Amino acid sequence: MNNYGLTVAAVSTPRGKGGVAMVRVTGSEALKVAERGFAPASGKKLSDYPANTAVHGVFSSSDGEFDDGMCVFFRAPRSFTGEDTAELYCHGGLLVTKKLLEAVIEAGASYAGPGEFTRRAFINGKLTLTEAEAVGDMIDAVSEAHLGAGLRRLRGALSKRVGEVYDTLRHLAASAYAFIDYPDEDLADVPVDEMKKTLEECYNILHSMWKTSRYGRAISDGVPAAIIGRPNTGKSSLLNLLCGSERAIVTDIEGTTRDVITERVVLGDVVLNLSDTAGIRETADTVERMGVERAFAETDRASLILFVVDGEITDEEKRIAGYINSAGKQDVTVLLSNKSDISDRPLPGIFGREIAFSAVTGKGLDELRATVADICGYADCEGAETLITSARQSAMLKNAADAVLEARRSLDGFTQDIAGMQIEEALGFLGELDGRQASMEIVNDIFAHFCVGK
Repeated sequence: MNNYGLTVAAVSTPRGKGGVAMVRVTGSEALKVAERGFAPASGKKLSDYPANTAVHGVFSSSDGEFDDGMCVFFRAPRSFTGEDTAELYCHGGLLVTKKLLEAVIEAGASYAGPGEFTRRAFINGKLTLTEAEAVGDMIDAVSEAHLGAGLRRLRGALSKRVGEVYDTLRHLAASAYAFIDYPDEDLADVPVDEMKKTLEECYNILHSMWKTSRYGRAISDGVPAAIIGRPNTGKSSLLNLLCGSERAIVTDIEGTTRDVITERVVLGDVVLNLSDTAGIRETADTVERMGVERAFAETDRASLILFVVDGEITDEEKRIAGYINSAGKQDVTVLLSNKSDISDRPLPGIFGREIAFSAVTGKGLDELRATVADICGYADCEGAETLITSARQSAMLKNAADAVLEARRSLDGFTQDIAGMQIEEALGFLGELDGRQASMEIVNDIFAHFCVGK
């Protein structure tokens, strides 16, 4: 349901017990709705106070008074949504919060949908689409890097850079079409050689921004990762170390782990969608054999493999290494020579990335963090103003960069009108990226993934 144009309300703090809860009301009737459910303790009306003033008073409904609290009224356009907005602060209990929301609905507000407030901020020009998406990133952030990337985009780092490229390309398109339409008027103020150079610069900017998406997606959506190895090498101990808790049973009995155990963990800034697999060995046990088959399936699926060994490389481990190589996963594999706290032995030397490790003491953990970051594309982010953490943003940047590159190539063998069409295509992708040309279908899909109350 599209609530735009209505005055809407939602609880904007997490469900549960707390010191304070907040119900936000926004829309043209926000002040009237707030005044029907909130009476200042001073005896004045809420409208008698200046905007942005915290006012103490009493909340009530048709059933009578139910709490003391505070109200702050923000007058349009000086609010988050760009509309009249009232924020009502009550004691943070489940019942009192429920009653406050019901009171403002009774007073004339409608229930807000997911992302309703941020959506209105975008529609009213308070935020670009990338800045609005950054709000969701900051709510979902589980690492410092993810939070920082969201904050920089919320402050306009991505919007500003995209806007600069957009304006440059728009000028180039206008020059190209002016030359085609009025060849005798000398209207093309950008010579072809200069246009080529500018297109190359725009491509480099867009391509550099797009390259950060590999690491950006790793710190936001996470990386499918698998822990593999033969039985009793310390795979489950590694999982427990990374989780910071006893997630998996650890025994000296081979075959203890018979199925895939999955867990979401943060290693440094990278989120790992981690699978601890059954120990790989030849076995007559039907259940254990199924676990081994699933271990190989997880290896195929994984974008990061943690291969755990604990001594001399056995025939079974040579088999595992061969499988990794045949699957083309050697570049995303880290061999962990476990139990290095009790045995001082050289690294096997069968993979490019090998670490002397201890799942008991944590030896090698810092090196593992750095190695995983490297595999996930950290080097591509050097000097970047912000990171691309959204699949949508990544796709739009890639498409725009490709269109700009084609426009540059067209200037070598085709007329400027062909280049102009390709520049227009790039402008369309950039417009969709920051919301200038985004369809309401795209906008609605983005905000549908937000939580109610934001």
